[in-house]
Amino acid sequence: MPHRSSRLLRATGAIAALALLTTACTSNEPASQETTNTDPRAVSSNDDPGKEVVIGFSGPESDHGWLGAINSTAVAEGEEYEDVTLRVAEGTNDPSMQISHIETFINDGVDAIVLLPTDGAALTKVATQAMDAGIPVVNVDREFSSEFAARTTILGDNYGMGVSAGTYACNLVEENDLGGDAVVTEIAGTDSLPLTQDRSDGFKDALKECGQEVDHRVAGEFTVESGEQAASNLLQAVPEIDIIWNHDDDQGVGVKAAFDNASRDEFFFIGGAGSKNAMRWIQQGEMEATVLYPPTQAADGVRLARLLAQDKGMSDLVQREVPRRIVLNAPVVTEENVEEYLPLGFES
Repeated sequence: MPHRSSRLLRATGAIAALALLTTACTSNEPASQETTNTDPRAVSSNDDPGKEVVIGFSGPESDHGWLGAINSTAVAEGEEYEDVTLRVAEGTNDPSMQISHIETFINDGVDAIVLLPTDGAALTKVATQAMDAGIPVVNVDREFSSEFAARTTILGDNYGMGVSAGTYACNLVEENDLGGDAVVTEIAGTDSLPLTQDRSDGFKDALKECGQEVDHRVAGEFTVESGEQAASNLLQAVPEIDIIWNHDDDQGVGVKAAFDNASRDEFFFIGGAGSKNAMRWIQQGEMEATVLYPPTQAADGVRLARLLAQDKGMSDLVQREVPRRIVLNAPVVTEENVEEYLPLGFES
């Protein structure tokens, strides 16, 4: 069944030039099968073997493709360095269990901790205890409620995802002469989550730049089942759509099933997060684009934790200290650059 994007002009625009700041490859496969970025790194001594360090890593339960990739790429990154011993706690969605993991790391005297908290506020106290014990903490994705709880925070850009998706949607409107009559719709994630609100705000703000707005919006729960139900509701309510942005590619498996069941493909379909499924659909002409939310954040966290534990800085900066806060980019993956980004995708 041909997708509209295979029949109409594709928009490229400035979005295609956005650069991904992450450095390790991603997948939801076991860590032993992981590969990391083999491109040349900055010319410096940072990657040379140094002082042996022990890094504790605590991440989420792998009940979602993106979360699975967070864990597996962190483990793979630790294996890249002969001077790193990575102690990996069992993935969990229970804040109490994760607190006990961090307490164990503190008692064992690890050199650094990389932590994607199940709940940033709930883990703030124990992370602060680690910092007070002289153990640098790298906070990943979900922020603590105190600046004193982490040496460095590394984040994806949820608002930026929305901006990237909205800017790309504006390009589609212009390139395909859709004009003011374009019907732009949105399938969000869980509405109660700040990350969902940020993505929607960014999308809405970017659309304003080209005089567009979200005409219809539904929300799922970041699951295949909720995605299919939300998309079915949208299709039933709106007989003709020009653009759909779905926040999450794991949820997008259900969204795409709803499209196929309804035999609807008149619209440009834009995804979010960057799964391999989405990238294969782009290759097959069944999806227009997806916006990355890098699942390499914890892998980058491991790399930064190693630098901190070895008293090293960042060679690409004039101010060599590891920054206090790093926000990763949210590039758009299209037919033109999908081959470049496919190795970074995760399996849903």
